[in-house]
Amino acid sequence: MPYTTTPPGEQTPRCRMCQHYYITHDVNFPYGCRELGFKSAREPMRDVIESSGENCLYFSPNKNAR
Repeated sequence: MPYTTTPPGEQTPRCRMCQHYYITHDVNFPYGCRELGFKSAREPMRDVIESSGENCLYFSPNKNAR
């Protein structure tokens, strides 16, 4: 498991709760991030953590999140 900067007991932000997250029409890359400008086969935050070792710095809570 890659290193993350999330303190113990605190959850990693989920893309589904971010205003920049969207579902694409691309069958091979169904998940996207508008802020970072890429599509992924998995939740974009997993690619961010894997490449940088940190949580996404662009996470912005979705205003309509429940």
